[in-house]
Amino acid sequence: MFNPDFHRHNRERFMAQLQGGVAIIPSAPEATYSHDVHYVYRQHSDFYYLTGFTEPNSVLVIAPGHKDPVTLFVMPRDLEKEIWNGFRHGTAGAEQTFGASKAYTIDQLAAKLPEYLENTSDLYYAFGRNESFDRVVHEALGVVRGKVRAGVRAPKHYVEPGSILHEMRLIKQDYEVAMMQKASDISVETHKALMQAVRPGMYEYEMDALIQYHFRRHNARYGYPSIIGGGLNATVLHYVENDKQLHDGDLLLVDAGAEYAHYNADITRTFPVNGRFSATQKAVYEVVLAAQLAATAEVRPGNTFLAPHDKAVEILTEGLIDLGLLNGSRDALIESEAYKKFYMHRTGHWIGGDVHDLGEYREADGGSRILQPGMALTIEPGLYFGPHLKGEIPEEFLHIGIRIEDDILVTPEGNHNFTAGVPKAVAEIEALMQA
Repeated sequence: MFNPDFHRHNRERFMAQLQGGVAIIPSAPEATYSHDVHYVYRQHSDFYYLTGFTEPNSVLVIAPGHKDPVTLFVMPRDLEKEIWNGFRHGTAGAEQTFGASKAYTIDQLAAKLPEYLENTSDLYYAFGRNESFDRVVHEALGVVRGKVRAGVRAPKHYVEPGSILHEMRLIKQDYEVAMMQKASDISVETHKALMQAVRPGMYEYEMDALIQYHFRRHNARYGYPSIIGGGLNATVLHYVENDKQLHDGDLLLVDAGAEYAHYNADITRTFPVNGRFSATQKAVYEVVLAAQLAATAEVRPGNTFLAPHDKAVEILTEGLIDLGLLNGSRDALIESEAYKKFYMHRTGHWIGGDVHDLGEYREADGGSRILQPGMALTIEPGLYFGPHLKGEIPEEFLHIGIRIEDDILVTPEGNHNFTAGVPKAVAEIEALMQA
C-alpha cells in the first residue's frame, strides 16, 4: 500500500539530520534461488522507508546541498524486458510517482555519482554490506579525490546511515501502526485457523500450507520462515524443516507472522495436537503464560527494554522451582543463570519494517534502552525441555517446548497488544479447538 506522503515525510526528516552530508542508499540486491531463478524480490527496508520504491537495481542519493537533493537511479523502461519480467516505472515514474527531484537510469550512476560527493565532508553509506556496490562508491570517491588540485574536496568522514535512519524507524508513525495492525490481524486469523484445523496424523507441512493460504488470501506474505514444530521439534528454537508427522499427545509450536505492505507481525502459540493439554503440559504452559502476561505488563513508557525480560525470568524461575525442576532460592538461581538450561533466549526484540527491526537496544551510557511511545517489541518467553536435558529431568517433561509471543506497541498510557486476538489461556485454546 503505497503512501507517498509517508515516504516524503521520512526523506525530509532524514535529510534534516544529515547536516550537509550526502547519503547513498542502494536497493536490496536480487538473490539467486537456483541457476537463473531468483527468490521473490523484497526491497531493503531502509530504501523502502525513504522511497516506497520496490524495484531492484536502484539507488537513492540524498544530497541536501545539491540542486537535486533527492535523486533516484533506476532501471530504464524496456518493453521487451517488461514483457518477460513486469512493468518498470523508469525515470519518469521515479520523479512523478515517487517524488525524486531528479531520476537517471542506473547505467548513469558511475558517471553521475561523483558530482554529488564533491565538496561535502560527510558520506552516509553502509560499507561492508554489499561488496560489489562498495566498489562503485570507492570508485566515485576516487574520481572526486582526483580533483583535489582543482580545489574540490572529497568526504573525509564516513557515517553509518542507520545511526539516523534506524532510530527514526524505531518510533512508529500512525501509518506504520495501521500496517502493523493489518499484518497482525491477518496473522491472528491464521493462528486461529491452525488451531481449528490440526489433527493427529497430519504433517507440519500441512500447517505450513494453511499459513501460506491465509496470508496470500489477504495479499500478505511470510514475514519470515515459519516455525512449525510438533513434539520434540518444538524444543528447537529455529526449527524450519516443517516436515514431520504430528502425533496424538504432542504439543505443536507455531511461530508465524505475516508481512503486509512491508510491515510485520510475529506470533507464537503452542497448543495440543489432539485439542487437550495433558496435566504436565498444562502445568508447564501455565508457567510460560504467567511469565508472558507479567512481562507484557512491564511494557510502558519510562521502563527499560530489559524490564520485561527480567520479569519473565523471575516468573519462569519460580515456576521451575514449583515444578521441581530447579532447587534453591529464586534470586540465587537467577544469579547463577540456572534457568538458561530451560530458557536460553531473550524475551523480545524490536518489530516493524523488519521482523527483527533495527534500532539500538542500549542508551548511550550503556544502560538498557528506555521505552518510549511508538516503539514496538515482541514479548515471547518460553520453556524448552529438549534432548539435552535427558537424565536431568523426569521423562514426563522431555520433548515439551512452549513459547507464547505477542507484538506490543508502547503507548502514552502503557501498551497495546497488536496480536491479542489469538487465544492463549488453556481453556480458550481448548474451547476453540473443540469448536
